[in-house]
Amino acid sequence: MTTIYDIARRAGVSATTVSKVLNGYPDVSAKTREKVQRITNELGYQPSAAARGLVTRRSMSIGVFFQDESGMGFRHPFLHDIIASFQDVVGASGYDVLFFSPTNGSKTPQGFEARARHRDVDGLFLLGVPRTSPGLTSLSRSRIPIISVDLDLLGSRASYLVSDNIGGARVAVSHLAELGHRYIGFVGDRTGTKPGHDRTLGYHQAMQELGLPFRAEWVLEGDFTEESGYEAMQRMLALPEMPTAVFFASDMMAIGAMRALREAGLTPGDDVSLVGFDDVQLAAYVTPALTTIRQNKEEMGRMAGHELLELMQNPNKPPAVLTVPIELVVRSSVKRIGIGSAPQLSASLRRA
Repeated sequence: MTTIYDIARRAGVSATTVSKVLNGYPDVSAKTREKVQRITNELGYQPSAAARGLVTRRSMSIGVFFQDESGMGFRHPFLHDIIASFQDVVGASGYDVLFFSPTNGSKTPQGFEARARHRDVDGLFLLGVPRTSPGLTSLSRSRIPIISVDLDLLGSRASYLVSDNIGGARVAVSHLAELGHRYIGFVGDRTGTKPGHDRTLGYHQAMQELGLPFRAEWVLEGDFTEESGYEAMQRMLALPEMPTAVFFASDMMAIGAMRALREAGLTPGDDVSLVGFDDVQLAAYVTPALTTIRQNKEEMGRMAGHELLELMQNPNKPPAVLTVPIELVVRSSVKRIGIGSAPQLSASLRRA
């Protein structure tokens, strides 16, 4: 196997000079650089990542901690697109992506920071990681360059990125109000995530600013999954009165609620209007097609990739909080009603 010493002997230079040429150091003459590069190509030498890392002190790898409470993993319709565009950006700069397993054996270090240092990654990308995960505080102080999505982890070398979740929730409620709805319920987040918290806040802000009546029994919790939306709508259907519309903190919860409404003999979109959040691909194909708040998933991944590259390449770059704009996507799951229409009777009272 060819080594840098073979190249050095052929070129009549030191192994150190060969190493400098291969790693792009400027203090080598153009003539020597051309000669070393030509011989390197002739001998078919390929430097190993480990050897290159000893010189550059970089592994050219980025660690990804990816957690998904729904259990869908890489099949998740929202998170997958963010990861794909992130990988495109960092891959174009020569970085490989290492996905950390959500569970690891007893023979490997435990915790975010310990695992990152064990694998010697140059930076970290956190996606879907709950605020309550142990070790986040020490990670933010670790000096490892970090970008997180939907997690407000901020440190001297840690930036984070979110969609405009508060603004998106306000837009959703305002859209319902413009179509005559005053009695608006909400199904939010019980897992303590940053987007769940902000969408809840946005809902409350909009209800207050628009002067809409608030009913605590119409504010229920879910965990962004289809099943939790189904269960939340079942609980709402058991109440004496129902809102005329419900805003869900995720599309999958809204889609689950559609199933509960049909089982109760009601027609989603006609009897109860629904708005989701995310604009997953399925939202356009369910019946009725779901009105939702679109997150620009590809842009989120691109911005996260560029921000992490800057953090890794510039030790003096200050951390940043990045916000990606949202967009209202109007489909057919919201019905215009008369201004001031009364709350709906529950399905059980209707049948009675």
